[in-house]
Amino acid sequence: MGQLTTHVLDTMQGRPAAGMAVALWRTGEPAPLRELVLNADGRADGPLLTGPAFTAGRYRLVFAVADYFRAQGVALPDPPFLGDVVLDFGIADAAAHYHVPLLASPWSYSTYRGS
Repeated sequence: MGQLTTHVLDTMQGRPAAGMAVALWRTGEPAPLRELVLNADGRADGPLLTGPAFTAGRYRLVFAVADYFRAQGVALPDPPFLGDVVLDFGIADAAAHYHVPLLASPWSYSTYRGS
């Protein structure tokens, strides 16, 4: 059975991004499928999507990067260089595991399809 997971690493401080807010959207839908706060390991407590809810299609993850760094005591300009990091991606195989990690600082980010 397929699933979608994520985690975030705070590359500025060299640790998991515990407490970062994340929202998952299915493209074109009016409301998020999930809204959550990452745990002490910078991960969701379980898959973001699994079972019948995990279907092929276009999705969006929104990571509240600026809010997270402000909560960490980082002085950010107004407006911050990065506010929310928005990742649009596709799921082609609903039987596969899609892992979407984010490496973030107040000034940069990177992602990839993990395993």
